[in-house]
Amino acid sequence: MASTPRYTTTAILLHWLLGLAIIGSFCVGVYMADLPMSPQRLKLYNWHKWAGVTILALSALRLLWRLTHRPPADAPMPAWQAAAAHWTHRLLYLLFFAVPLAGWAYTSSAGFPVVLFGVLPLPDFVPVDKPLSEVFKLAHKVLAFSLGALVLVHIAAALKHQFVDHDGLLERMRLRRA
Repeated sequence: MASTPRYTTTAILLHWLLGLAIIGSFCVGVYMADLPMSPQRLKLYNWHKWAGVTILALSALRLLWRLTHRPPADAPMPAWQAAAAHWTHRLLYLLFFAVPLAGWAYTSSAGFPVVLFGVLPLPDFVPVDKPLSEVFKLAHKVLAFSLGALVLVHIAAALKHQFVDHDGLLERMRLRRA
């Protein structure tokens, strides 16, 4: 396996935390959407909102870190793969922000405020408007499924590099023991 430069520990931690948060929130979102109205459903909706705010904060931290810390040099690969990786990462970053913001707009326009961890009310940045809430609901769903598909592509590409190309690319993001 070729040796490739690694990302910083902070970048690696933000990558895995954000990845786990997105996958967890997506799974909860899909599960809760078709539940009948119940205390359990309301609890899951609140958890999903909290996860969305956390994903938004982690995304901002990750973007700030990325803008202020140079990533390792690109691993050697065909030009088309490098271009695909470049655009996939740009789309991922865009969706890291678009999905939670569309969800926040949906809940705001539906008249259900976001109260972070049940104690910190966040401002509604969209007025209550039921028809508009349906637009944001659809946008949130389409963007979330787009993010889910892109995450699967990202994972598939990483696994291809690990098990087909054997180029050590995945090693750049592996957590190491202290």
